[in-house]
Amino acid sequence: MALFSLSTPTLNHSALHSHSHASYLLNFAASLPSHAAAGSVYVSTFRRFNRRNCYSRTRVASSHSNPKILKSNRRSRYGQSLSAYDTDEDEDDGDGGSSDEVDDEEDDWSWEEAGSFTKSRFSHLSEELDLDERYFPLLEYLSTFGLKESHFIQMYERHMPSLQINVESAKERLEYLLSAGVKHRDIRKIILRQPQILEYTVENNLKSHVSFLHSLGIPESRIGQIITATPSLFSYSVENSLKPTVRYLLDEIGIQENDISKVVQLSPQILVQRIDNSWTTRLRFLMEELDAPRQSIVKMVTKHPQILHYSIADGLLPRINFLRSIGMRNSDILKVSTSITQVFSLSLEGNLKPKYMYLINELRNEVHSLTKYPMYLSLSLDQRIRPRHRFLVSLKKAPKGPFPLSSFVPTDECFCQQWAGTSLDKYLDFRQRLLLKDFAKKYERQ
Repeated sequence: MALFSLSTPTLNHSALHSHSHASYLLNFAASLPSHAAAGSVYVSTFRRFNRRNCYSRTRVASSHSNPKILKSNRRSRYGQSLSAYDTDEDEDDGDGGSSDEVDDEEDDWSWEEAGSFTKSRFSHLSEELDLDERYFPLLEYLSTFGLKESHFIQMYERHMPSLQINVESAKERLEYLLSAGVKHRDIRKIILRQPQILEYTVENNLKSHVSFLHSLGIPESRIGQIITATPSLFSYSVENSLKPTVRYLLDEIGIQENDISKVVQLSPQILVQRIDNSWTTRLRFLMEELDAPRQSIVKMVTKHPQILHYSIADGLLPRINFLRSIGMRNSDILKVSTSITQVFSLSLEGNLKPKYMYLINELRNEVHSLTKYPMYLSLSLDQRIRPRHRFLVSLKKAPKGPFPLSSFVPTDECFCQQWAGTSLDKYLDFRQRLLLKDFAKKYERQ
């Protein structure tokens, strides 16, 4: 069954593309926790004012459990539009009084005062960016996602029209992204990376791109993560860019159709990177350099798609030569790199060489042990390899001869049960003290 209809034309990967009251309010707002400190907790729009002290009621809630997050057309009892995070429920005054005591005159005053607060909040930004006041509601809404004045300036510099759209349109689009699986805390990141996303319509853009991801077999639970990782995806034509890229991966690289979903999930950026001959050039280089069959190299790409973008001269070749220098044959390198493809992304001086030296000098192993346990190269020397080795030595439980690399494979809990015979807390305490000791030594050398 085909992933999608591929009646694609030519390959084109280009982008589509009152005064005392107001003063009190400002002081009160300044005392509230910032968005950065509060994380996903937000403070909703100032809505109602108390007759006696005249300050706004605030409402703090967790965005992750808000059941109203997708309701875009709700209105308050006063006929005002409510954001997805506002509530129109009565709040207890604390003295048994009813909120119905607030008369219409005060309601009108409250909304006027709230508007004054918003104007005062964004007046400096308006002057700096020459931004019309009619776009203040958009800024107010975007603020609920943690965007601040500096972010609005950044958006303006990157794509000015993104701050000149109707707030209701922005709500519709962002709420669609939320419904597709994007997390509330990631909306800010997406907007800052791709402010144009506020202009993409739901029906003509967002839905078609999400449907495209579904057609590749991407699970519903992963759609939001892919959008967050590659928001620029929405600026590319599905028919003229995205589908041809997938077809190229299938036909030219040799990725299996049932592996496309896995490849995109591992490297979403592959959908928006320019296709050129360098992809096939890297494929041929690895086949020739390692004297490997195409199927083996395709398996490497399927497990680590980023390999298609590594430099041959600065990335692939130096690491192949290092593995050769420690005594590995082409067949050994192929076996290790197929099992742990990210070996080509690890630093030579800061990662591969120190692990090799520890393997030989401390663990008393030979290089051929890496073909049996290639995972060793992907594990942290400071966080796993050295602490576990030293812990067993301290317990006098380290076996004589070559240290078993299999002891580095299980989880900490299983390691303590199967190898150390101690509690997890005892091992974690040992590791923490070891890390602090090593850190102190490095600090002294500096």
